[in-house]
Amino acid sequence: LPTNSLRYFWWWCSFDAGNELGLAWGSETRFFAKSAGFNASFRKIPGFFSECALTQKIKIAPMIQSTQPSPFPIPAMTFINPKTDYAFKRIFGSSESKDILISFLNAMIYDGNPTIADLEIINPNLPPKVEGLKDTYLDVKAKLADGTLVIIEMQVLNVESFGQRVLYNAAKTYAFQLQKGEGYRMLKPVIALTLTDFEMFENSNKLISRFVYKEEASNLAYPDNDIKLVFVELPKFTKEVDQLETLADKWIYFMKYAVTITNIPPVMDSVPEIHKAFGIADQVNLTPDELADLERREMFIYDQQGAILQAVQAEKQAIARQLLDRLDDATIAQITGLTVQNVQNLRSR
Repeated sequence: LPTNSLRYFWWWCSFDAGNELGLAWGSETRFFAKSAGFNASFRKIPGFFSECALTQKIKIAPMIQSTQPSPFPIPAMTFINPKTDYAFKRIFGSSESKDILISFLNAMIYDGNPTIADLEIINPNLPPKVEGLKDTYLDVKAKLADGTLVIIEMQVLNVESFGQRVLYNAAKTYAFQLQKGEGYRMLKPVIALTLTDFEMFENSNKLISRFVYKEEASNLAYPDNDIKLVFVELPKFTKEVDQLETLADKWIYFMKYAVTITNIPPVMDSVPEIHKAFGIADQVNLTPDELADLERREMFIYDQQGAILQAVQAEKQAIARQLLDRLDDATIAQITGLTVQNVQNLRSR
């Protein structure tokens, strides 16, 4: 069975298209039909056979589900980038994403333990199209069964004061819970889960970092530790697919590499919620307009990343120029992060 099928079973049926006989087959979210006269693909399993019969005017034999390897090819799949705002919201914040979000949060916050059994996704609507595309981050909000509020952000760009913004958003979410006349006892904990596509804590090699309030000298936890900050730094994840072990490994691999995957690894497809996330992320389920809008968003992010890198490089060169008369090339390179060749090029100008 091709490893890019979404499940280890396939459906098939025969059909009669007038003077031609043919066969339809597929995985859980994709179907393909072939005869001597035409090829066709169909997007989702619900209503597939009725749609097929309507559009192609064919008679369908009873559907058969098989657990044997499929003898028919299932074309390579293409997935939207879950690090973009539209895709992240579609996968984790839509009305059909409840089980996906529960699995994801249990993996990121609770080390894969089934701590969260139920939640409510707040404002599950997909983000509207925006002209300027100024927001390069996103929020998915959820309320757990015990009232705890969770904010999930995927941040691609390393913008100025981002750490302060995370703290501000968490504090604002905590404070804005109270309505007029309500007492502090009504406040519920807030967890801010932030995934970054850059290294936020360069002096730490931890992939997932968790911050709470503690006493500086004794490390005593604050009694009402109601705000927790959790950071996942994607660049620090270096495991290959054959090294994936924990639920967190699999979800982080999905976040980092889904856009490049054409064959879903069985070790990930075996997790029902990740399997479902791949189905939602499959580009075949998007309209041409949605794909065009998604491409615009990705291009905007790439442009901003380039501008930030260019600004950082210019700042390093400015510092290096000030040191040319006082230090040797190797020392300047070590201080600024430039290569020795970069420093030598500055000196020769």
